[in-house]
Amino acid sequence: MIDFSPLVTKALQRECPTRTECLEVLKTPQTHLLELIAAAYRVRHHFFGNTVRLQMLLNAKSGACQEDCHYCSQSSISRATIDRYGLVSPQTMLDGARRASRVKAQRYCIVISGRAPLDREIAQIAEAVKQIKREVPIQVCCSLGLLTAAQAVQLKAAGVDRINHNLNTSESHHPNICSTHTFHDRLTTLNHARAAGLELCSGGIIGMGERDEDVVDLALALRDLAPDSIPINLLHPVPGTPLEHMQDLTPHRCLTILCLFRFVHPHREIRAAGGRERNLRSLQPLALYVADSLFVDGYLTTPGQSAPEVWNMIEDLGFTIEVERQPTSVHSA
Repeated sequence: MIDFSPLVTKALQRECPTRTECLEVLKTPQTHLLELIAAAYRVRHHFFGNTVRLQMLLNAKSGACQEDCHYCSQSSISRATIDRYGLVSPQTMLDGARRASRVKAQRYCIVISGRAPLDREIAQIAEAVKQIKREVPIQVCCSLGLLTAAQAVQLKAAGVDRINHNLNTSESHHPNICSTHTFHDRLTTLNHARAAGLELCSGGIIGMGERDEDVVDLALALRDLAPDSIPINLLHPVPGTPLEHMQDLTPHRCLTILCLFRFVHPHREIRAAGGRERNLRSLQPLALYVADSLFVDGYLTTPGQSAPEVWNMIEDLGFTIEVERQPTSVHSA
């Protein structure tokens, strides 16, 4: 038996494991996987009990992105067959928020493709968020690409609660998956959002050819950033993208990575995000002993579990959906 108790003790005291300890977590053999998950669950339960937070996405602008992110079906180098359209109307965004509330999501994320939003797009999104805040009891997150300081302030004033902008991978591996913007560009956007008073959602994508050292570097970089929420995406290789043939992930690998992030970020929301259905397969329920948050009703261009399927999984585990809303921003128009 491997003794994971030192990791648990550190995590309960909000101490970060050493780099060596992080690498050892990733090397946990299959025969000790359940012991590792049980240790991570002690930390998860201490900070979050058995509650699960749900989030729903709206792909509010799809395709025609100028960036060359190798994982993305909407990038400039993607040949993937996807829907392509401009920014949807504020009414469509409002309707999406209503649907998110019906599926018991605590948070609704408006996502657009592209390097950076145009000012007119920020204005339209801000108008939609004002309507949402007047009518729907839900938190609003926006994932809009690279933001200026002024745009972040405008979004905060409209009532946006949180900005999502993932670091995606380690700083050293980033050039291997994108050449049109840098790791530092991503940090700059996150700093603009924090300066504007917005909460931060930032995580990564696993399965893009990174080494164990890159996974640890990402986890520790996020520890320095201290986002409120950390989505862990598990690559869903889309035909027509440069990473279409990547098949590095197994359920065991995915679960050890989720455990690592729980030990490094014991009191942060950790979401089993895109690709969990494909990569965790029949072991998907085990992720909820580590993560405390899930997406429902699919992702940007790939399908996912329907809300009723997610509800049933949560109930079968003896967990509950968190329904109490955290205070949301108030628009003062």
